[in-house]
Amino acid sequence: MINNDNSEITWVGSQKNYVDEPNIEKINDIVVGRFGGNSSAGQYKNEDGCLIWVSDEMDWEFVMILDAHNSAESAELIIKQFEQEKLRIQKVLNLSDSIALKKMDALILEIFQQPRFLSDCRKIQGETACLIVIRKDKFLWWFSVGDCIVHLFSEELLEMGESQLNQRSFYEWIGQVNTFELDVPCFSTGKKELRQGVNHLFLTTDGLAECPGVDFQNPLMINKQFKDTSIEAGVWQLLKEIEQHQVRDSTTIVTWKIKVNKQASLPSNMKS
Repeated sequence: MINNDNSEITWVGSQKNYVDEPNIEKINDIVVGRFGGNSSAGQYKNEDGCLIWVSDEMDWEFVMILDAHNSAESAELIIKQFEQEKLRIQKVLNLSDSIALKKMDALILEIFQQPRFLSDCRKIQGETACLIVIRKDKFLWWFSVGDCIVHLFSEELLEMGESQLNQRSFYEWIGQVNTFELDVPCFSTGKKELRQGVNHLFLTTDGLAECPGVDFQNPLMINKQFKDTSIEAGVWQLLKEIEQHQVRDSTTIVTWKIKVNKQASLPSNMKS
């Protein structure tokens, strides 16, 4: 669902599964690509999900992607939980960069560890990987449980061999099996200064990386699809490619470009 001012979207595959149906939707400058997999390969459901909030005025995006299994109930529950916390999260995002992203570390953990949420998780069927990415001004913040992926494509970083920001982490979930029920919850977080110029952010569930016959585990092969074309065309090419290669698993992509005018950090012996 996209709201009237086109600044947010929430979706779970149980609402519409996009099996045999590549789909592209746009929210402001963000492109959302969805493909539920091929029925000819045995697919009949989609347990992915996404939640996106955008504020052009306050210069931030909040993006969550989910890859559930054994039902979409865990993805539905997390989206419901975050929609209930929407005003509190957005109030923090509207603070200054340094304060907002520092507070976000604690806020996200608090939301996932609320007793009522943990209790609700025990009552559902299945569990989900969850990746949250926030871009505020020239800084990127992420929180990852499980095996969803975030890439950052920047000419400067690509020259240094850097693109994938988080590591896929297996046997980590939120839901019926829940990392936040462990004595030590397991997840990863990170922050990254964006480079001056164009930064291309790319989030995806694992259907893209695990498609047979193509090497989309390699970030460079993903980035190649966007060479000399629009983001929409690049996402469409990726979806059609995995459709043609008979992917069974569902894929959800959220991607956008940010132009940073501010100077980024450089070595002390390098002139800007």
